[in-house]
Parts: sequence; structure tokens; C-alpha cells
Amino acid sequence: MTGTATSSSTGRDFTERDLPAAPLLAVEILSPSTRLIDLNLKRARYQQAGSPSYWVVDPEARTVTVWELAAGGYAEAASAGERELLEVGNPFEVRIPVAELFA
Repeated sequence: MTGTATSSSTGRDFTERDLPAAPLLAVEILSPSTRLIDLNLKRARYQQAGSPSYWVVDPEARTVTVWELAAGGYAEAASAGERELLEVGNPFEVRIPVAELFA
């Protein structure tokens, strides 16, 4: 990975020193002030860095969306709402009752 991997909430860029390899799993919790950054800029940076899984927790919609890296780009692998069970096999096998995330 070269240069910037992503931007932190403090506005400071992660560099190779701060984030020497792409994370296996990146999870973003959307907020009104960073929603567009998380869904666009950070997603693109994680994709470029080669992070195999990118999850977005949306407190407003009460959903979790999972993207997995395939053929150089993210493809939606799973999505679950508040009354559903999120079941994912990569990068870790997990079963999450989504309602518990918002309790």
C-alpha cells in the first residue's frame, strides 16, 4: 500500500506507518457528519488498499451492509435490517442479531 489508506475522524490521514497493511475487516458506523466520506472516500480507499471486507453500520436505517472485494472492486455480499440476523462467512464466520447493535 502506498500513500494514504484512509482518513480518520480527526482528519489525519493514515500512512503506511500508521496502517502498514490493509485490514481484514473495516467497519464504519455512519453519522450524519461523515456519511458521504464513509460511503465514498473511505470505501474507495479500503478497496484500493485491498481490504477484503468492508461493513457499514447505518444507525439511521438500522441496517448493516457487507461488501467483499471481488475482481478488484467491492460487491455487496450481505445486508440485514434491524429485525434480521446477519450471517457472514468472511473474513470471519459470524451471526449477528442486528437489533442487538442498536439496543
